[in-house]
Amino acid sequence: MKFTKLHGAGNDYLFIDARNQERDWPTLSIAMSDRHLGAGSDGIILALPSNKADLRMRMFNADGSEGEMCGNGIRCFVRFALDQGILPNGDSAVSPISVETGAGVLDVTPIRQGGEMVRARVSMGEPILVPADVPVDLPGQDVILDHPLHVEGGDFELTFVSMGNPHAIAFIDQPVDEVRLTEVGPLVERHSLFPNRINFEIANVVDRGRIKLRVWERGSGITMACGTGACATAVAARLHNYIDDKVAIELPGGELTVEWPGHGPVILEGPVAEVYQGEWPD
Repeated sequence: MKFTKLHGAGNDYLFIDARNQERDWPTLSIAMSDRHLGAGSDGIILALPSNKADLRMRMFNADGSEGEMCGNGIRCFVRFALDQGILPNGDSAVSPISVETGAGVLDVTPIRQGGEMVRARVSMGEPILVPADVPVDLPGQDVILDHPLHVEGGDFELTFVSMGNPHAIAFIDQPVDEVRLTEVGPLVERHSLFPNRINFEIANVVDRGRIKLRVWERGSGITMACGTGACATAVAARLHNYIDDKVAIELPGGELTVEWPGHGPVILEGPVAEVYQGEWPD
């Protein structure tokens, strides 16, 4: 089975043309994603036909669980589909490209350099702020900012945002690099407040145009970057009036740019790069 490994700001996935394939994708994702015994990735992403968009994307995390959306993955997904001829490439390629995801149909606009797609802008849809829809088990409340949460190893004030998948964001004064995210991340992810588990972001607001961020991703652990997490963090920061309408999100794997004026869809822009192509034995 052929696959291509791509990454967006260090958030890496294995991409597979699954239009004519039926496999145990959760088990395959666990095996392929293993960084010692497999190809090594944050998960796998499948290209499938769609009756409502140019193409359908399914993603599976490194633990085999299926995710609704991936902001870095969807950019790489379009690059993969163009390079493999699944979608028309070159000057005739349609832009933007519509992609069906578990979070709805999203538009991706490739940004080319020398004929190669090196970046993309994604219209990520409107953020979901009602706790019951994130979901967070805090009934009868509207938008929640700075909800106190205690786990062993840390006390956090969390703001809840869904970008089609659930996020809990903590703005902290302690440098994010000093937080023992490998210890507190799993405890927040699986806290009883979150019926579908949750992605956990810790953020330092550098100034009104820059945030430093680390992410514990549901189902994958610490990742080099998270596109939906960057968007959720920008929304949370905008709700707190910490930032202006456009912000650079600095992550361990690189920088993403997020635009959100306080209403309407969130716009994410970031890089795309191919790592290698390979074959997985049947």
